[in-house]
This record gives sequence, structure tokens and C-alpha cells, in this order.
Amino acid sequence: MKFTSGLAAVLAACMTLAAGSAWVNAHGDVTPQPVDTAGLEPLGEEWRSTNPYRGNATALEIGSSGYSQNCARCHGLQVISGGLSPDLRYLEKGDPGDEWFIERIRHGATVNGITRMPAFEGLISQEAMWAIRTYVESKFEE
Repeated sequence: MKFTSGLAAVLAACMTLAAGSAWVNAHGDVTPQPVDTAGLEPLGEEWRSTNPYRGNATALEIGSSGYSQNCARCHGLQVISGGLSPDLRYLEKGDPGDEWFIERIRHGATVNGITRMPAFEGLISQEAMWAIRTYVESKFEE
């Protein structure tokens, strides 16, 4: 009986580790998709701390595509999370939430040595990141 319960504990621990690894690998196996930002004003090298595209229809369209290609697999279609990743509809709105958003998308998030969100700086442009923020914010009112 002790062997069976000990084996069950080992199997449960292995399954927990495997599930955690699969989740981490899901992030690692994802190749960021390029986001075509044609039509948006270039922002230059200096990083903005607030969204320069808020209310911009072109940014909204580009952000929708960029979000679908790079964010939806974890944060959910239409910015509605299934529970594995934060629900972005609850981010702070406007300028106060912009700083957190751009910091997180640029640098990602690691918790206890596990990548919970990959860093996108150098993979997609600042223009694409702010366009995605524009799209995410459009879902706050729905």
C-alpha cells in the first residue's frame, strides 16, 4: 500500500512538472509574427511611456492583427482570457496603464525562473506594441 501511494505521489509530481513545462514550452515554441505597421507614424528610437496612437483607426486595425498573431494564443481571442494568462481587459486604462503595458510587452515576465511571458523587444517594433495596446484598450468598453 505504501508503494502504491508513494508511486501515486511521484506520478502526480511528474504530471505537475510536465504540465508546467508544457505551458512554458508553449511560450518558447511560439515564433513572434511580424506586424506590418505601414500607415502609422514612425516613433523613432526613444521608447514612449504613453500610447501615441490612442484613438487612431489605423493603429486599431494593425493592433487587432498584431494581437491575433502574437497575443491571442495566451491572452484569448477578443482579449478574453481563458484563465491561463491575465485577462487584459482588466488592465488600467489610459496613460496610467501604458507604462506597465509597454514595460511588460518589451521585457516579458519571469516568475521563479519560469518565463510566464516572453519579451518582445527586438522582435516586434514599438509601433506594433502601441498598436496592440490601442486594440486591447478598444476592448475595455465592450
